[in-house]
Amino acid sequence: MENFHALGLPELLNESLMQMRFSKPTPIQAQTIPSALSGLDILGSAQTGTGKTAAYGIPLVSHLLNDPNTCALVLTPTRELALQVQDTIKRLLGQKSGITTTLLIGGEVIFKQLKQLKNNPRIIVGTPGRVNDHLVRGSLKLDKASFFVLDEIDRMLDMGFSIQIQKIIKFLPEKRQTLMFSATISSPIAKLASGYLKDAITVSIEPEKTTIDKIKQEVLMVSEGEKYEILLQKLEQSYGSV
Repeated sequence: MENFHALGLPELLNESLMQMRFSKPTPIQAQTIPSALSGLDILGSAQTGTGKTAAYGIPLVSHLLNDPNTCALVLTPTRELALQVQDTIKRLLGQKSGITTTLLIGGEVIFKQLKQLKNNPRIIVGTPGRVNDHLVRGSLKLDKASFFVLDEIDRMLDMGFSIQIQKIIKFLPEKRQTLMFSATISSPIAKLASGYLKDAITVSIEPEKTTIDKIKQEVLMVSEGEKYEILLQKLEQSYGSV
């Protein structure tokens, strides 16, 4: 996939991508977006900073523009990531879509969120704890949420959100499209995916090498008592950056 125009996206979305200066897709976007647009569930593995949010944000926005009777839910492990995700999705929506978003995160006044939910936003971005709170209160309805994203699911499990996620999924329609993203696909992630995803494809983007080829590396095996003196000797013998 050389560019986004070949995907047949809604014109409003193409305009937003031009304004955002999105031209050539990143590897995770190139491998994820076409399958997501065709309605497939996806288990994606990619590091932070690879364009992952747009990899699911573009299909999400396209899905809602093409079907005005649906809504979408995006879960993230932290409020900071939720804010970033909402910002990216808003930019993808542009000024003319008419699609509203709501952010459901802890640390914010819940009454403000209750007021926003009364306007029936079509995109909900939030953290599992606060989303679950609204579902229990009855202030959030997900019966029309046909697009569901679990972003950084590995971190969510590490933070102990598995029970909340299981509760949230019970409120979602059985017929939905689910995209799950993780930095790595470990055994617990694969097991979770098998329960949440249907006939999913797996997209895995290997992280770029972090070691620069021109850096010389040296390892010395020393005792605890020798360590400081040998470090000083090595620093005195070295030039440039160490």
